Amino acid sequence: MTKRLAILGSTGSIGTQTLDIVANDPDSYRVEALAAGTNLPLLLEQIRQFRPSKVSVADREHAERLKAHLSEPVQVYYGEEGLQEVASQTEADIVITAVVGSQGLKPTLAAIEAGKHIGLANKETLVSAGHLVTEKAARQGVKLLPVDSEHSAIFQCLNGESPEDIAKLILTASGGSFRDRTREELHGVTVEDALKHPNWSMGAKITIDSATMVNKGLEVIEAHWLFGIPYDRIEVLLHPESVIHSMIEFVDNSVMAQLGNPDMRVPIQYALTYPRRKKTPTDMLNLAEIGRLNFREMDYNRFPCLRIAFDCGREGGTATTVFNAANEEAVARFLKGEISFLQIEDVLAWVLDEHVTKKNPELEEILQADQWARERAGQFRP
Repeated sequence: MTKRLAILGSTGSIGTQTLDIVANDPDSYRVEALAAGTNLPLLLEQIRQFRPSKVSVADREHAERLKAHLSEPVQVYYGEEGLQEVASQTEADIVITAVVGSQGLKPTLAAIEAGKHIGLANKETLVSAGHLVTEKAARQGVKLLPVDSEHSAIFQCLNGESPEDIAKLILTASGGSFRDRTREELHGVTVEDALKHPNWSMGAKITIDSATMVNKGLEVIEAHWLFGIPYDRIEVLLHPESVIHSMIEFVDNSVMAQLGNPDMRVPIQYALTYPRRKKTPTDMLNLAEIGRLNFREMDYNRFPCLRIAFDCGREGGTATTVFNAANEEAVARFLKGEISFLQIEDVLAWVLDEHVTKKNPELEEILQADQWARERAGQFRP
């Protein structure tokens, strides 16, 4: 049976790897719709190869430029409305949400409302509005299928297990581009330094988040919502090789782990084929060649952003929304050279210190908190 897909963020890292899976097994998939930002040359290539019926781009200007180069019959949309159109108004069975940041929230909710299953690569959606998303998915009978390697690992380890038998979740972290540097050695690091991730090929924002450990903090919050586990039973362990993607410790003290090479096409395909497995266009794991796997206890003084994420998760409500939004603005400012790498965590602490948390917020309150946090983070002066 052919699986019909809509992909939000088709020109990014997850989007292109999803389409690589489709190209490797074209008889199993049909691409119904694509949403991209401003990378029109790559989007045009994708349209010509996969022939979606609908596409969306960042804004009207890019939509007009795209139309001028199209020879294929495809409907073109743009902006926030375009994302929601692509997410909800096609024949897709599953929507891969791979846009970066909180812009993924509204289209994900629209897709769930339309009864689409979600391949969730946009962790910010659950971080900003986990209670709304999980409640709506349960009400609509929609599956939230994790695409992040860590959450896919937990999801796979839970197959056939009872949730009440979980003692704790153990998320592994590579440590990012600066994992072997002390805090003193982080003064003056450049954007180019921060973008050199040792294991994974990812977009700029996620790579910076990996270096600050914000990305792991977002994953902790996402894991809380996906699997219903309290924060006191979620741990993070440094694992430089990124071979064990995450683990579950059960009440009988047995530990189950999922292993694989650091290649996102494996968790992406598992979300597409669940509950079945199929051959992937990836390399086999050779443990003898790797030789050894290393682990280190997490140092929350070295990586304070992860501690802040846990604190926001326990606080709940709009605290996690503000954490995510302030970080997005701080990372954007770092990439533009407006603040230093270490000042990303200063922005988070400053904005959160001013925020008054709203418990059980409605969507409009979440969007207001998100906008407030971005504006406040933009006002931070080094």
